Amino acid sequence: MPSPHLPPSRRGLLTASAGAVAALAVTALPARAAGGPRPFGRYGSPAARLTPGTLYVDPHGRGDFTTVQAAVTAADGNGRTLVLAPGVYRETVSVDAGRTGMTWIGAGHGPRDVVIVYDNAAGTPKPGGGTHGTSGSATTTVRADGFTAHRITFANDWLRAGHPGTSGTQAVAIKVTGDRSAFHHCRFLGHQDTLYADTAALGVFARQYFSRCYVEGDVDFVFGRATAVFEHCRFHTLNRTDLAAAPYGFVFAPSTAGPNPRGFLVTRSRISSEAPDGYYKLARPWVPSSDPTARPSLVVRDTWLGTGIDAVTPYASMSDAFPWQEQRFTEYRNLGPGARITVPENRPRLTAAQAGEHTRRAYLGDWRPDA
Repeated sequence: MPSPHLPPSRRGLLTASAGAVAALAVTALPARAAGGPRPFGRYGSPAARLTPGTLYVDPHGRGDFTTVQAAVTAADGNGRTLVLAPGVYRETVSVDAGRTGMTWIGAGHGPRDVVIVYDNAAGTPKPGGGTHGTSGSATTTVRADGFTAHRITFANDWLRAGHPGTSGTQAVAIKVTGDRSAFHHCRFLGHQDTLYADTAALGVFARQYFSRCYVEGDVDFVFGRATAVFEHCRFHTLNRTDLAAAPYGFVFAPSTAGPNPRGFLVTRSRISSEAPDGYYKLARPWVPSSDPTARPSLVVRDTWLGTGIDAVTPYASMSDAFPWQEQRFTEYRNLGPGARITVPENRPRLTAAQAGEHTRRAYLGDWRPDA
């Protein structure tokens, strides 16, 4: 089937300018001019800080730091705020577990204006030898509890086409392991393993909340062990010219620990596609070798599933030893062509009573993430 016309590469979109940043097949919005007199907008400046603990980052040198990692390193203690001026920050960033309660604010008009991006993949060689692995490929890694981000794009622009000899094609845009991590109006761009919603260790639960976010990719591009709620989000499946037949990939690949009653909850969201009709599966379970007792959990409810989702067989097994039918995959009141029920046994559904147990409040408990 012919492929739709696409831009030459995501890297070109990400590096041209903040105003050029966009997801594939998503129209870019004009960014605040990089040379404007108020790069931090209504969020103050180094001369007039929001709070004494607020730090300002600007790639053009008008803040406290020109890189996000330098600001994170300086922001020791709890409850620090970073305001990021519009621009493309080509770097890897790591927030260690001791920097709790940190908030990042993108000072542009929207998440397209502030982009943190790098291009490591699992198979990318490390300077000291070996390769990065999946976790090491992450552009941004957040280990601290209480992290919040507003209006920022997290991206990994590593492309298979540019590295034909690389076997480790996982390329994570962000890995989050902290409890009470919230993302509002953010974008996550990648291909395989874009958004890694995880926990610090097996046996440790972590609640994460994604509100009005955009996530794109192809293979397992939302995955991990966290208890994560995705509300009013859009998930976009990419076209692939390197494959001749379906499936092109899988949207979700949870790896929920067996004792955890709640994995991924997708509610009041939308799944769109630029691939041919039916070329994507909704999900497959990931039971990692490090946790063979995992029982992946996914609930998709009150969500519109577009034509890209295979409505006949929306789920697949990653391993014959752990068939999807033995995991915790259910749906409730979904709409759209990808939600059409043609083979009932292939679409486990919740009853109304069961659906009452799968809500934002039930998953997040006493935590109320700020809007």
